[in-house]
Amino acid sequence: MPSRLAIFHPPGQLGPKANPFGKDVANLELYRALARHGGFEQIHVQTVQSTTDEALREALLSGEAPGVKLTAESVIVQSVPAAAGTLLRGQPYLHDLAWLRRRTVGDRAYSLLGLVHTLAPPTVRQSIAMNLWGPVQPWDAVICTSPDVQRAVSRMFAEAGDYMAESTGGAPPPQPALPVVPLGVDGDALAALADRPEVRRDLRGRLGLADEDILVLWVGRLSFFEKAFPQPMFIAVQQAAAAAGVKAHFALAGWFPEASHQEMYRQAAAAHAPDVAVHFLDGNDKRQVGELWAASDIFLSLVDNIQETFGITPVEAMAAGLPVVVSDWDGYRSTVRDQVEGFLIPTLIGPSGGLGVSMALRHAMELDSYQSYAGAIAQHTAVHVGRCADALARLIADPELRRRMGAAGRARVRTTFDWPVVVRQLTGLMDELAAVRAAAADPASRHPMNPARGDPFRDFAGFATQVQSLDTRLSVPAGVDAAAVRRAAALPLDRTFAAWRATGEECAQALVLVASGQATTVREVLVAFPIPRRRAVELGLLWMAKYALLDWLD
Repeated sequence: MPSRLAIFHPPGQLGPKANPFGKDVANLELYRALARHGGFEQIHVQTVQSTTDEALREALLSGEAPGVKLTAESVIVQSVPAAAGTLLRGQPYLHDLAWLRRRTVGDRAYSLLGLVHTLAPPTVRQSIAMNLWGPVQPWDAVICTSPDVQRAVSRMFAEAGDYMAESTGGAPPPQPALPVVPLGVDGDALAALADRPEVRRDLRGRLGLADEDILVLWVGRLSFFEKAFPQPMFIAVQQAAAAAGVKAHFALAGWFPEASHQEMYRQAAAAHAPDVAVHFLDGNDKRQVGELWAASDIFLSLVDNIQETFGITPVEAMAAGLPVVVSDWDGYRSTVRDQVEGFLIPTLIGPSGGLGVSMALRHAMELDSYQSYAGAIAQHTAVHVGRCADALARLIADPELRRRMGAAGRARVRTTFDWPVVVRQLTGLMDELAAVRAAAADPASRHPMNPARGDPFRDFAGFATQVQSLDTRLSVPAGVDAAAVRRAAALPLDRTFAAWRATGEECAQALVLVASGQATTVREVLVAFPIPRRRAVELGLLWMAKYALLDWLD
């Protein structure tokens, strides 16, 4: 088991946000689980934006004190993942990190781990495919949260690699591993939230439920663009309640990405479920969502959107002991077993080669937004309402079936989706990749840098009349002295981007060397400075030439 781990989290700050996306919540919970259950001595969080060790500890451990040390580092410090052996990113985009690794510490210095949260946006798919263009290696991995995601990514890599081979007359490039590791939940915490009879009575009373009434629950964003059209759920609850002869309530705990959509949902509820009491509740209120796990009888989620790849809320519902009725869709079918923890409702997607091609082209040419693209596909994807109504009616009429499926769900979470179980899979994966890396030879490469993002002074050398070299001869214009350099270094506009070059005092020292005749070339100036400072002095000479403090022409 590895003793250290590096995590790349560009924003730096960790913690809940208002109206969060599922990927942000999932990544935060993953990082917390690794800190609590990974057995690491130290976790380095590498960032682009600044943060502090104390902020990381508060976000990931919340006052708990397991023996893990948390430190914040810049992603540029590549000695950190090299020492850890693994750099984990909560996104599947590894190509830029792979180029950084190659340039600084070498391809075999550590393994990269990425995580797929969605495959739907074409720009995301393009970015994932870019892993084949960067120096991503077989000891790296893009984690897929379900077998369906694994098959889809594998197919995309195979086709992209074949295209590259066809275009160049060569062989397809290496691919990262595509292991299947699910997301996880804190099963004990969710069970504790659900097992509160007094909370159940109180919330059901506030929502106006009688003892014999049934409360069906949805948790998640209320977005028909990117999550699910609610109408099939409204219709199914209406039909099930009528068939079972009970009063049904349907609570949708979430948030509307666009406030104007709330009225559209209310109109749809009134039209499709006129006899159902529909409640729109704040899914950002954690206390209220916890109460809903206790108060509800059945969890319902008929996701129909290609944006969804795993779906954590059915797993949370199982941990809460609720029977689940979900669409037979991508990750849902990997978490819920039909007739065991609940029911999988059949889905129907459109044929290939039809108007889907036009939908994709309109989005590719920026005529339609991604939301319109995904929403149009979802509007023309069917979930079988009759089967859903039958499943709900069975559960409504049979409290023992609800109890039995709820118990099966909790058992499944304990063995498959509880965070300690998932974390063991991840640390085992890290060990496997380390073994692959150790057994591999260094990849042959003539390209230490990304050709599209290389050294700008090399890439644009042809723009200039000359290129500064070690043999470039230098002189000091008449009337210029060290005081002039110091004055320029003090001017706000002149001193911009000063972190890249020698200090004002170092520049003044360099000018004195040239003025006194001790140095007549760039080489002679540089050797007068310590080796770690020579690159900065090199740019300092260019800066002085820019403001006529040095001359480079004979």
